[in-house]
Amino acid sequence: MANEKKILVPSDFTRVSDTAIEHALLVAKTIGADIYVIHIVENKKHIAEARMKLDAVRDRIMRENNVMIQTVARIGSIFEDIDKMAVELDASLIIMGTHGMRGMQFLTGSRALKIVTESSVPFIIVQERQTRPHGFHKLVAPLDLHKETKQKLSLVADVAKYFNSKVHLISPGETDEFLKNQLERNIIFAEEYLSDKGIPYEVEITNNKSDGFVKDLLKYSAGIDADLICIMNFYDNSIMSFFSSNYEQQVITNEAQIPVLCVNPVDTYVMDKAIFSI
Repeated sequence: MANEKKILVPSDFTRVSDTAIEHALLVAKTIGADIYVIHIVENKKHIAEARMKLDAVRDRIMRENNVMIQTVARIGSIFEDIDKMAVELDASLIIMGTHGMRGMQFLTGSRALKIVTESSVPFIIVQERQTRPHGFHKLVAPLDLHKETKQKLSLVADVAKYFNSKVHLISPGETDEFLKNQLERNIIFAEEYLSDKGIPYEVEITNNKSDGFVKDLLKYSAGIDADLICIMNFYDNSIMSFFSSNYEQQVITNEAQIPVLCVNPVDTYVMDKAIFSI
């Protein structure tokens, strides 16, 4: 019997894609979801080979795991058709591998980011670091000046409930009184929100202001051996230039290879369809 929840995994048949599938299996087993592994080719002459490779992937996974796997080969563009397929399949989460900033395959950091910003559903971006048996126990949630960053707390809280996680809130150490007060209000909101849901958390205020925040975020996340970094994706100019394209690439291709949950603002996807909703 098919599950209501669906996870979409784009694959280019590399080790990074295998890691993305491993993460999908972990999430699917935890929340009860089906997995759709997809491969997009540019023209018709490659479709038969793609289907053969997808069949091999499906057969291997289903031999080893008690999870429903579907595969889809499609002619199109990875920049347009991944989100289209997510909408067509009514998927609620996409898990995709990236080859980092210097990778030669198509899913390098900058190209992965372009796909994420066009998505109408949340994304988890992974590198080659394998899954851990406990799943996502340590979640890092950076807070900035955007009111929309509060939206991601709903998804963060649901992940925490499923995986018995602790949430690590981190915020830049602004000295400007106006900015400092605004950040403090966001932190208080997050603390109250997580407390009401019974989710353990702690707060880290960095020594640097917004312009050095991404470096501090990644250092902190690596230092606590985080399992997932949860960011709100912004593709326009930020008040703090917080997650511009360059900064987002740094986060999703972080050297510690920590998976990154990317959530677009609420007007680009439906909150009540979140994959982790309890």
